Amino acid sequence: DFKWETDEYQILPEYWDIAEEDWKQANWEIKKEIDNENIALVMTKRQGVFTGYLGHSSKHNEDVGTLIWNRLHISAFIGITSFIISYLVCIPLGIMKALRHGSKFDIFSSACIFIGYSIPAYAFGLIMLLIFSTTSVFDAPILPSRGWRPEDWEQLTLIGKFIGQLRHCILPMSCFMLASFAGLTVLMKNSLMENLSQDYVRTAFAKGLSEKTVIVYHAVRNSLIPLATGIGGIIGM
Repeated sequence: DFKWETDEYQILPEYWDIAEEDWKQANWEIKKEIDNENIALVMTKRQGVFTGYLGHSSKHNEDVGTLIWNRLHISAFIGITSFIISYLVCIPLGIMKALRHGSKFDIFSSACIFIGYSIPAYAFGLIMLLIFSTTSVFDAPILPSRGWRPEDWEQLTLIGKFIGQLRHCILPMSCFMLASFAGLTVLMKNSLMENLSQDYVRTAFAKGLSEKTVIVYHAVRNSLIPLATGIGGIIGM
């Protein structure tokens, strides 16, 4: 193993304790320059983002692509679940706010979602950890502060696994959904209010259709179009 301990090596100090074999696994080659007798690192083949290589992590001593792949299912689970829950909550909430525009419920719900929207996700996460994962508020922590699953996952029953997984996902999913709540809810409300003022809605009422039929089967369906156009961007995020 090479030990980068003298001034004659042209290697950054943070890499002095890395073995030669580790450099070879990362497709780097250690060469000695003939002119000045110095050690140099030379990449043996072209690598980069366009070839699928994202670099080598000196902290974990592993390819960055491998590190991302090993955790991708966690990000996908939290992201997709948060995406579904956001739409399931924001669409009915937006409809209720549109139908009760100007009421106490509308004002109170608007205040809550915009206060949540104004709080950065990392600050909200710290607040939630302080409240639910420490003894600052309650006598004992209610939710775990870290980890993807309970440590005794293999010994748990099916219901126990569901509850354990849910307890570990509540806090990160809450932070993930915080910013989208305000945008989706207000977009749904404004879109529905705009459609309720259109001529085709007045015509439907004039034909004798019930309020529920006009709102659900006519106005709401057209109001979902702006929300549907943003699904692609949300999935990408």
